[in-house]
Amino acid sequence: MIKIFLITAVSIAALTSVACAAESSETSPQNDVANKIEKIVTTSSSGIVAPDNAWRDLDPENALYIDTDHGRMIVELYPEVAPIHVERIKTLTRESFYDLINFHRVIEDFMNQTGDPKGDGTGDSHLPDIEAEFSFRRGDDLPVTLFSMRPKDLRNPKAGNIDVGFYKALPLATEPIGQSILTKDGKVKAYGLHCKGVTSMARTSDPNSANSQFFLMRAIAPHLDAEYSIWGSTVYGRENLTKIKVGSKSDDDNFVPDQMKRVRIAADLPESDRVNVQIMKTDSPAFKAYLKKYKNADGTYKDICDVEIPTRLKP
Repeated sequence: MIKIFLITAVSIAALTSVACAAESSETSPQNDVANKIEKIVTTSSSGIVAPDNAWRDLDPENALYIDTDHGRMIVELYPEVAPIHVERIKTLTRESFYDLINFHRVIEDFMNQTGDPKGDGTGDSHLPDIEAEFSFRRGDDLPVTLFSMRPKDLRNPKAGNIDVGFYKALPLATEPIGQSILTKDGKVKAYGLHCKGVTSMARTSDPNSANSQFFLMRAIAPHLDAEYSIWGSTVYGRENLTKIKVGSKSDDDNFVPDQMKRVRIAADLPESDRVNVQIMKTDSPAFKAYLKKYKNADGTYKDICDVEIPTRLKP
């Protein structure tokens, strides 16, 4: 069975973001430290300038290198969010399964799908299918920097809003952490958001049918949220996401797709072949100051998918 998505007609314009009280005053004008930091957080031709303590190193054990003819893309993996899926990606990567695999289904303003050894959307790995991880439970051990609010369901205005923010470089929606005192496990529900750069697992209509195929988002797709298992986010080479050739092998026999030339876990590569990427800490005062550039004149904030997490090469 071909692993595809049901593309629903969703109006992105319906995403109305409003500022909210954050878990740690993430976008609050009363955050004096953030206001002071803002003076030294600037945009230059070389990117974002911030104090060295505002940046974190990318863990090589949870960094996926995808090399293509257009350049390298680096995806940060989140085993704390989707442990089963991250383990599957690592296992297949370490078997060199993904080398020379095509981007067999690429849709403009949507996503790049790959991971099928047959190249037509019907193939899987030799491993069994895995269970869905559409959402996860988070406590204080997984701190989130809140950004704004978003409708829970664009198709149902009566569903209300939900807090959205960042865990590391992953955009997500979360129930208020304050509700954790009312739950048996002391945690609340959260799920990743399908913004540009996010990586998610393909499946059939069976929620537990993910295997080896996955997709990298070229643009926002909120209708996929909490319906597909997100396991990573592109933190380097994001400009290459939209360079992947658009087309579908199943629709056009003459389509010559781009390939993943080589896929590796950074920890398995020699130091000389690694990229020393650093990511701005999303719980830092510098990041909270940086978020102010996404504030509208009326005091509300743009959609969370408009926010690009700053990265740099380690000096």
